[in-house]
Amino acid sequence: MTTLAPWASHPERSRGRLHPEPSGEGRSARGPRDAFQRDRDRIIHSISFRRLRHKTQVFLAPDGDHFRVRLTHSLEVAQIARTIARALGLNEDLTEALALAHDIGHPPFGHAGEDALQAALAGQGGFDHNGNTLRALMMIDSPYPRWNGLNLTWETLEGLAKHNGPIANPGWALAECDAAFPLELTRWPSLEAQVAAIADDIAYDNHDIDDGLRAGLLTLDQLLEVPVVARGWADVCARFPGIAPGRLVGELIRSQIGAMVNDLIAETRSRLTGIGDLADVRAAGWCLVGFSDEMRDAERALKRFMYANLYHHPRQLEAARAAEGIVTGLFAAYRADPTQMPGDWSARMPQDEPGRSRHIADFIAGMTDRYAVARYRAAVGPIDLPEGF
Repeated sequence: MTTLAPWASHPERSRGRLHPEPSGEGRSARGPRDAFQRDRDRIIHSISFRRLRHKTQVFLAPDGDHFRVRLTHSLEVAQIARTIARALGLNEDLTEALALAHDIGHPPFGHAGEDALQAALAGQGGFDHNGNTLRALMMIDSPYPRWNGLNLTWETLEGLAKHNGPIANPGWALAECDAAFPLELTRWPSLEAQVAAIADDIAYDNHDIDDGLRAGLLTLDQLLEVPVVARGWADVCARFPGIAPGRLVGELIRSQIGAMVNDLIAETRSRLTGIGDLADVRAAGWCLVGFSDEMRDAERALKRFMYANLYHHPRQLEAARAAEGIVTGLFAAYRADPTQMPGDWSARMPQDEPGRSRHIADFIAGMTDRYAVARYRAAVGPIDLPEGF
């Protein structure tokens, strides 16, 4: 058994679950797993997690088999996060659970879908994918007979709630979850949660380069304008002289991930000086898991490049407009005629606001990209989609 560092989250010290689970109800027959292992496994077996295979990462409903989607991205985040957690003596199972579940609340079509739901719910509290992650896992995805949700541990829910750090003013969805199971939203989360959050950045910073090149929206010459990429490329070319550039892109991506991970581990170890236990982590008042100043600046420069040249590329913006139209159209159609929703969703439609609009948003947010397109055609009518759908 791996020995955990004193600042790690220990499963035997968990604050428990919202709904107590008697040990005699079949749990002993399902294998010798601790609380955080069970959380990870519940997430993997959930419908919400399975749906990530048909939800947008960067490219909307990609027509190529090799582009990343939310599911493959989440697996890549989990791999990076586990590597970091092991080096720092953290709980790998909790870290993996957080990494696997962090994007479950995203609606179809990524941020374009989120923008459309935010606009649709503007008068009813708005929409936030992080709050929706908690809502999906605590209320909507309900495979168990005695309670709603997956009944995850406090530590897993806390880490997901504070995906980007403490929250002073939670939106309605997160506030409802917090009211049911208080998560100390204004305090810093565990180191496992901090690792999962920055592993997300490391994964998409680098893997989106790979997808952007594959899609033809980025060129290598463009990328070499970014100093951190240029340094990495020079190192790769020096190590593999005479190899065609196309064969070196994968090595560039791997090298950049490795450089970021190594920098993060070294910097975090220095920040942990004087930290005695998990209580010290929560009381530290700042994020203890992070890059050195040099790597932080390099990573931010890479992000600025990716937003300017990939995420806001004209082709991407065209696809995003089409996606927003699908989500907006679906919401309007279901508001006008809730019977167009499947029977169980239609039967449970609240009569008053904001419950009515939020119920519709719950249904749409759970859709995959392709299901949303199909439901739009059924509820609204034909639609011309740009290249890439």
